[in-house]
Amino acid sequence: MKDNSKYLIVDKSVLPEVFLKVIEAKKLVSSEGKSVSEAAAMVGISRSAFYKYRDNVFLLGENSRGSTVIFALDLDDRPGLLSNVLNTIADFGANILTINQTIPINGVANVTISAEMSRLSVDIEYLMQKIKESEGVLTLKTIARE
Repeated sequence: MKDNSKYLIVDKSVLPEVFLKVIEAKKLVSSEGKSVSEAAAMVGISRSAFYKYRDNVFLLGENSRGSTVIFALDLDDRPGLLSNVLNTIADFGANILTINQTIPINGVANVTISAEMSRLSVDIEYLMQKIKESEGVLTLKTIARE
């Protein structure tokens, strides 16, 4: 039987300890303003372990609808590209809260966008797929869901 589900619900007692520590570190970063280095040290994991799992480990109560989602993107350095991404997010009912962009290096700009999702008209996975399909979007990750 083939199952196309993307997510599983697993009792935390059977998870590797590193996943639980990543969740704790994420809480320290988001709610207490700790740096990733500080949070990782406080919970006893390496920074590389934090970055390896942070986009894929969430508590059951964390979801995208009615919450804030923070996206990290790498975009080609071309006029209008960021505007197209923002329009895609807004077109599906999300409210853009913040936008941070680095100075492009080697033709690639790193962008972080936070958006409030309570009025999102589609599933978060569909929204992400539409953003990924945009010309010039090199990478897209969800880095936080609050």
